[in-house]
Amino acid sequence: MSELIGKYSNGNAVVEIYENGTRIIETEEETFVPEFPLSLDCKLTNQCDMLCKFCHENSTPDGKHGDILHAAFIDSLHPYTEIAVGGGCPLSHPDLIPFLEKLKKKKVIASMTVHQKHFMANLPRIERLVNDKLIYGLGISFVEYSEAFVSTVQRFPNAVLHVINGVTDVDEIWKLRNKGLKLLILGYKQFRRGLDFYSSAVEKEQRRMCLALPELIHSFEAVSYDNKALEELEVKKLLSEKQWRSFYQGDDGTSSMYVDLVERQYAVNSASTERFPLEDDIVTMFNRVRKKQNE
Repeated sequence: MSELIGKYSNGNAVVEIYENGTRIIETEEETFVPEFPLSLDCKLTNQCDMLCKFCHENSTPDGKHGDILHAAFIDSLHPYTEIAVGGGCPLSHPDLIPFLEKLKKKKVIASMTVHQKHFMANLPRIERLVNDKLIYGLGISFVEYSEAFVSTVQRFPNAVLHVINGVTDVDEIWKLRNKGLKLLILGYKQFRRGLDFYSSAVEKEQRRMCLALPELIHSFEAVSYDNKALEELEVKKLLSEKQWRSFYQGDDGTSSMYVDLVERQYAVNSASTERFPLEDDIVTMFNRVRKKQNE
């Protein structure tokens, strides 16, 4: 086990966060009932020059930046809450550094996701963010294999390669195996541009991923999933009931939520059509999201 970053109480459980990204939740109850979210997915900007045809955020090169330094709810975040910042391209936001410095001062654990191209083009800046512990986790949206890319990723112990079920070429993913890398499989979001891009070709690639998964999960240092991918790939069938209960950390909206700082809205997740105006207190926001999930 790596170094413990923080340990705290949340609802009826004790939560431990470790340097390598491991989160352990211990409760004596049958169900974990948090008082505040364990984690937030936070959109900082809608600016991105990649114009991915499947982008469910509809990000564009002239997309707006969020006013990320004046969101009052940030001051209500509990220490060791995990916040995944993204976009768009978060590196394009002019206030990224002071925003991350603010989170660090509050002992909020930040991670950031960037496109493979932006990762390779901004290495000195990303190294600074990691070395200064402004981010702990580094997500990299993987597109295509190269030896130069893999050797660069291997310099970042907490880097996780993000792939999208149905979009990322399974043949390219196979090239990454047995190299000590971590993989996060994201479900396909039929939302905004993602709805228009969805096709029989996407479905075919999803079937290929399903077939590859039983072997794929043994070819990486760690393989994780968002809830959409768990559903699409029927991951539960690959695990025992004990394993599932040990690893699964709840539906969207039960311990996590989404915040869009561009439009100043929050929701259950980034593909949710029902959104609420941003409020000043994270517990108020979380309770509204959780109530919506329970309806």
